[in-house]
Amino acid sequence: MTDANWKLKDGAELNIDDVAKIACALKSLSAYTTLVCAEEDSPEDLEQIVNEGMEAMERIFEV
Repeated sequence: MTDANWKLKDGAELNIDDVAKIACALKSLSAYTTLVCAEEDSPEDLEQIVNEGMEAMERIFEV
């Protein structure tokens, strides 16, 4: 994927809180995948972290 595919929305600023939420969401997705592969139930807190990260991405990046 090239940098040209990632554009900030007009007026959006990339702040450290959103970057942290995105990073946590990606880490949580990795943990979730590991849990699913091990056939265990996923904790609800992982789902919340992933959702917060996705919301942060939607706020700052054009879709």
